[in-house]
Amino acid sequence: MMYEPIGKKETIDFEQGEFILVNKPFGWTSFDVVARIRSMFSVAKVGHAGTLDPRATGLLIVCTGKMTKAIDQFAEMEKEYIGTFELGAKTDSFDSETVISERKDYTKVTREDVESSFFSLTGEQQQLPPMFSAIKKNGRRLYKDARKGKVVERETRKIFVKEFLMTSFQLPYVGFKVVCSKGTYIRTLANDCGEKLGCGAYLKDLIRTRIGEYRLEDACSLEELHVLRNKFLTTVA
Repeated sequence: MMYEPIGKKETIDFEQGEFILVNKPFGWTSFDVVARIRSMFSVAKVGHAGTLDPRATGLLIVCTGKMTKAIDQFAEMEKEYIGTFELGAKTDSFDSETVISERKDYTKVTREDVESSFFSLTGEQQQLPPMFSAIKKNGRRLYKDARKGKVVERETRKIFVKEFLMTSFQLPYVGFKVVCSKGTYIRTLANDCGEKLGCGAYLKDLIRTRIGEYRLEDACSLEELHVLRNKFLTTVA
């Protein structure tokens, strides 16, 4: 079943329940977006379907009111991402949140090497979540311990990578597209790719372009949601 997002509706009712496709801006947490929508539309019940890291941008599904009952359904859907890895460098967070901790020579890496590493990371596999993640261990978010330099034992999770394709090759940068199951950490794929290539790699930038059949081009920016809010208030008045 396809739901109609508010950007395509004539009337909206946030308390009864609305389905919102948001283009999450860089630097915002998924919770930041939820909090902004809760405040913007003065609605108590708001939630999102699938966390997007602060340094990632792109599609975030947000539900209000009775539509929050569908959150688990959206969270199970296939995800699509595009982005860039930087080869020859490693960070503790596997992305650009932390500084580069190690550099290695990447100049001998070929297109074929990268494509081979991508292929080896395709399919069903067990993935170890990064320490810099929002996963809870003993009631505490892992990233809180990670920022103190602690490493906590984690369990691997079964994921499925349907597609892992190279879209550009301009060393040290490699563009990619990934289609995967829920729970897949693209940062970990970057790190694993770097390990396989022997030169290290981290996730430089990431955009989520699709969740199931819902696409980024149909999402609203926070500014556009503010315009919809004004339209909504005018309609109610």
